[in-house]
Amino acid sequence: MNIEKLSAQLKAFSEPVRLRILYLLLEKGEVCVCDLVVSLGLTQSVVSRHLAYLKNNSLIEARREGTWMHYKVKPTQLPLIKQLLENFLDYGRTNTEFSNDLKSFNSSTKGC
Repeated sequence: MNIEKLSAQLKAFSEPVRLRILYLLLEKGEVCVCDLVVSLGLTQSVVSRHLAYLKNNSLIEARREGTWMHYKVKPTQLPLIKQLLENFLDYGRTNTEFSNDLKSFNSSTKGC
C-alpha cells in the first residue's frame, strides 16, 4: 500500500460520524443503511456520504439486497489498520457516546 492510500484511510478516522458508523459496523457486522439512519438520527444523505467515503478508502464493503445497501467492515491485511480497528472497537466499548449509539441501534433497528 502506498502512503497516499494509507493517509486517506487514516483520515477516515478523523470525522465523528464516520467513527460512529465504523463502531456500529464493527459491533454488529453487516448493517443496512436504513438501520444506520434510524439509530444515528441522521439523514440518509449524511449517512450515505460518510459510507461512500469509507468505501472509497477500502475500509468497508457493500452489497445490495433489493433496494437497500448493506455495509460491513472490509477485512484488511494491513497490520496498522487492522490493529487500529481492533483498538478502536475496544475503546468504543468503554465510550458513552458509542454505547448510546449501540443501544439506539439495538432498540430501533427493524431490518430492511
